[in-house]
Amino acid sequence: MQSSPLGNFPIDEFLSKYWQKKPLLLRHALPEIASPVSAEVLAGLACEDEVESRIIIQQDNDWKLIHGPFNEDTFTNLPESHWTLLVQAVDHWVPEAAKFLQPFNFIPRWRIDDLMMSYASDGGSVGPHFDHYDVFLVQTEGRRKWEIGHRCNDDTALVENLPLSILRDFTAQESWILEPGDILYVPPGFAHHGVAHGDHCITCSVGFRAPSHSEILREYSDYISERVSESIRYQDPDDAIQNNAGEISSQTINEIKNIVSHYIEDQNLLRDWFGRYITTSKYDEETQNIKTNKDIPLFHAASLAKYLDAENSLYRNESSRFAFQYFDKKIHLYVDGECIDTTCETKKDKIECIEILCNSIQFSKSSFPQTEENITLLIRLLTSGALYLNEK
Repeated sequence: MQSSPLGNFPIDEFLSKYWQKKPLLLRHALPEIASPVSAEVLAGLACEDEVESRIIIQQDNDWKLIHGPFNEDTFTNLPESHWTLLVQAVDHWVPEAAKFLQPFNFIPRWRIDDLMMSYASDGGSVGPHFDHYDVFLVQTEGRRKWEIGHRCNDDTALVENLPLSILRDFTAQESWILEPGDILYVPPGFAHHGVAHGDHCITCSVGFRAPSHSEILREYSDYISERVSESIRYQDPDDAIQNNAGEISSQTINEIKNIVSHYIEDQNLLRDWFGRYITTSKYDEETQNIKTNKDIPLFHAASLAKYLDAENSLYRNESSRFAFQYFDKKIHLYVDGECIDTTCETKKDKIECIEILCNSIQFSKSSFPQTEENITLLIRLLTSGALYLNEK
């Protein structure tokens, strides 16, 4: 896959004119595109307990939603047309799917949510709908007609008594038939409707994280409450006599405001929370299972050096999330909801290692300086399951 998924379209122009503003169709953006996962493998994933999947069947105006895991009989008994299989977070399970996301790193990596893949028979669709997040719809096999409608919000009417969030009123303002290699970018809130034209239609949906304000406030307050001692209490040493004991005074409200503001204005506290929050795995239980897996071997500096000397590579676990940030004169590395490492800004070799770990998914001996500190960090990540080996 080429370095830019936008083909010859300038990334800076896309960001300034289209990102979160309006849809964009990119014809032949990826002329050599190949589906990262075949239809057979996609169906196999949908049969696994750990994988989030669903099948949507349309019969006239009736819609049926079936949640996975599925079995062979499920696919045998599907109708000839008008059904769609959707598999979430394919990049968590298939290395080739994780590589598919790499070119989209022109958007900060923490914003990328996952790669959802859909396989549709002729006429297959999920109905006209809108999302709260950005999405790149990459056609990899077959053909799909896409229609773009108006902007929507939470007040936009939906069809009642359906298992899906389908728009009650949808009018197409633009429409195209996408071929393999074409990409349609859809910003949050825009109504869109895709219908497979012919069988064997595979679409890759690169979705982006857009945490709601309510989630941000809830998660940050939970983080603070877990770290503040119960002994720190409300105080009013300068309280004055009130005309009515039942009144909540302005002085009281100001004190409450000061308490809340103290934790919001603490930039280091906010930074540390966000690093942990935004790297928490989409499926946190899955990541915890990796970390407690007794089958993960013990690693030593000598054995790791030998492994890398043999021109083998290290790989980032497809379900793990990595990010770093600078504050308090240090670089902080966050992996799977934890602050794994901090180091002073003056340690250039360590900083180079951390930056590369967060920007790539495959690493060789030449990827970063082979210092003792870096090797120790790699061993820690291997032991936790956030990195893994894959010998030739």
